Amino acid sequence: MSEHQAQPENANLEAETYEPPEVTDYGRLVELTLSGNTALSDAAGEAASLSVDLWIEELEEYWRHGGIDDPPNGSFAQFLPRAFLQPYAEFRAGRTERALLETTVNLCPLCGARPLLGVLRPEGEGGKRFLLCAFCSHEWEFRRIYCAYCGETREESLPVFVAEKFPHIRVEACDTCRHCIRTVDLTRDGNAVPVVDDLAAIPLGLWAEEYGYQRIHGNLLGT
Repeated sequence: MSEHQAQPENANLEAETYEPPEVTDYGRLVELTLSGNTALSDAAGEAASLSVDLWIEELEEYWRHGGIDDPPNGSFAQFLPRAFLQPYAEFRAGRTERALLETTVNLCPLCGARPLLGVLRPEGEGGKRFLLCAFCSHEWEFRRIYCAYCGETREESLPVFVAEKFPHIRVEACDTCRHCIRTVDLTRDGNAVPVVDDLAAIPLGLWAEEYGYQRIHGNLLGT
């Protein structure tokens, strides 16, 4: 088992190919986020005090390293560049040639970022597991009994928890590396929207922290 798997060779959303959206649009996002008295508006206030050159530097930094690991102070520090660049990364991923995966990889085969979510999609009488990239939103097939962080395969070390309030969202944990990932089970609720339902499942994050599990990568709100 390896905690950090090498980035696949076909991961080609590289910094060298970064062609940023108009930075003036980033300024508009900052202005919109300033309204209100929240942690997000505080982060926007800090961003508003920076020069355009520093905005560009911040966006380029996120493009190189976003989705790899959460910042130490949670995700609010990355909220603005992440919210701004994620649609662009998803657009670029949709135009990138996909190579056939011969092995299970726990990093996105397009950009090398960590998974945000698991998704169980109906297939036959059961469900097939996919991972959703935290950076470019690419989805790739993944083994069912397999830790998405360290590669643990022993079923007894991979407990699955389901809360009564969220019967279609599984917390898939690993007792070896103490990481976990939320998986939206579309076999139980075919109308669920994985990214949206994940944002609504804040209590699951609190529960995981209480029992000593760290999420592989947080969502846009850091939950």
